[in-house]
Amino acid sequence: MFKDLSRRNFGKFGASAVGASVIGGLRPTPAPAAQGSAKADYYAFPPNFSWGCATASYQMEGGANEGGRGKSIWDTFSHTPGKVHDNQNGDVADDDYHLYKQDIQLLKDVGAKIYRLSISWPRIFPQGDGKPNEQGVAFYDRVIDTVREAGIDPFVTLFHWDLPQSLQDRFGGWESRKTAEAFGQYAGYVASRLSDRVQHFFTMNEFSSFIDLGYGTGQFAPGLKLPPKELNQARFNAVLAHGLGVQAIRAKARPGTKVGVAENFRPGTPVFNSPAHIKASAQATRILNAPYLTVIMEGKYPDEYLSHEGANAPKFTDQDLKIIGSPLDLVGANIYNPTFIRAADSPEGFEVVPTPASYPHMASPWLYIGPEGLYWAPRHLAEIWNVKDIYITENGCSSSDVLGPDGHVYDTDRVMFLRNYLINLHRAASEGYPVHGYFLWSLLDNFEWADGYSNRFGIYYVDYQTQKRYPKLSALFYKEVIANNAVM
Repeated sequence: MFKDLSRRNFGKFGASAVGASVIGGLRPTPAPAAQGSAKADYYAFPPNFSWGCATASYQMEGGANEGGRGKSIWDTFSHTPGKVHDNQNGDVADDDYHLYKQDIQLLKDVGAKIYRLSISWPRIFPQGDGKPNEQGVAFYDRVIDTVREAGIDPFVTLFHWDLPQSLQDRFGGWESRKTAEAFGQYAGYVASRLSDRVQHFFTMNEFSSFIDLGYGTGQFAPGLKLPPKELNQARFNAVLAHGLGVQAIRAKARPGTKVGVAENFRPGTPVFNSPAHIKASAQATRILNAPYLTVIMEGKYPDEYLSHEGANAPKFTDQDLKIIGSPLDLVGANIYNPTFIRAADSPEGFEVVPTPASYPHMASPWLYIGPEGLYWAPRHLAEIWNVKDIYITENGCSSSDVLGPDGHVYDTDRVMFLRNYLINLHRAASEGYPVHGYFLWSLLDNFEWADGYSNRFGIYYVDYQTQKRYPKLSALFYKEVIANNAVM
């Protein structure tokens, strides 16, 4: 079978890749005329479903000291010995700062119609607030224009963890309400400059990652280990920033601009689909996500959360909760891991099922395989909070990718992962849950935070020494999915 994937028919896929020695691809297989109704091998999505990829500024942009960009906490953290694998950093990463046109062409080659990218806050406001940096705005003007010229719709995330170092130095970062206020000003400014060409903005990406790992365990920048009371207040300041950002975008953006959040919330996944476990999974989804998504969607903290935290609960006002609960147009779900739930005779009514040592995972030891999450995330968003416009803003996996002597990467494990997750997403869409698009993480191998460059998540392999890009087998699989609007 592999001999059919010769250099010739791996060809013409990604011909514009920067220095790629693999310049071709398989032609997408035409879907059956009935779009899945007559052929069980196809899982056809609704006609208006959108497919794309996601990236993040610090992970792939590079250009750390160019264009007037200020320092971020990840610059500081990654340059601190022992904080990142092999003391690696994002100074260059994928050099997308210089190669963005080629990378956008890769998006076009794979057939993407939507692209989720993030803005580097310190590239726009080098100090986090104050005077904006016009060179930074001009860079994103060029990127957005190139995306649109490629026939791709940009979805912009305003904060993907690269907090300006100045805000950390002056205010303690997310320990301070002043950082939340600075974010609101930044969000409104970017919306005022880009909303003539960007119709979708996400305020924040993954609260639990940049707060719990950055200010709780110290694994991520800025590397702090706050006690529970201070950590809960940092959590509050982050969701307050989201709310202030929503209000600022509403005030400053063009009419019709849509605003949402991209959150790696924990969708309770019933350990098996009995009515009792399904009910427990919905309750678990509300309670497990209390500090972030639940308070955003409901404009209040669940009583169970406040009671559990007691004296360590965050301090807030009714007006704060009103800001945090500002209505959203769409919700993005970053889905990787399952959180299996069973019904229990307890005050909460549920228990999280522990993961056995034998449970399968991808190359990253934390990335347990749970395709069902891509069904339960949209279902819970729709049934618990009545969300009408849902996007999967991240889904993908690491693999022990090896560039072979033939210039190919046969990442069959990633193809397996994507196929199974997308079949579960198809189930959600076919049952009428309002999931309208999917962003694969990620377009390119990149800087994976504390893991540095040791784990690869891209569907394009990046040689970090030469900055050449090579399409993997998963890129060809995804191109087939997009071309047919169906899982093959």
